Amino acid sequence: MATVEALNELFASLPRLKLVAFLDGCGEAEFLVVAEMCDLSKPTLSKAVTTLENAGYLDVTKGYVGRRPRTWLALNRRGRAAYHDHLAALAALTRKSMEIARES
Repeated sequence: MATVEALNELFASLPRLKLVAFLDGCGEAEFLVVAEMCDLSKPTLSKAVTTLENAGYLDVTKGYVGRRPRTWLALNRRGRAAYHDHLAALAALTRKSMEIARES
């Protein structure tokens, strides 16, 4: 069972949380699509990507479509596990508060 200790500080930032939630649903997406879908400015998304990439949660692939440079983002296995553990810890915390509310 998940505990409050399993909450991950890296997901305390709304831009990072939006990013991993979106990528958890789609697997891989192009940087500008993520920025648009998550309603994040490019600099804010870039900062979130750097933080999560440094933590080992994201894979960043650079390439070209025609002559135009593109960046693709993907939540890797480690990042997906950390995100799912975080969600489980939030759900456990919610259940705990509901149990306390019923007892009082």
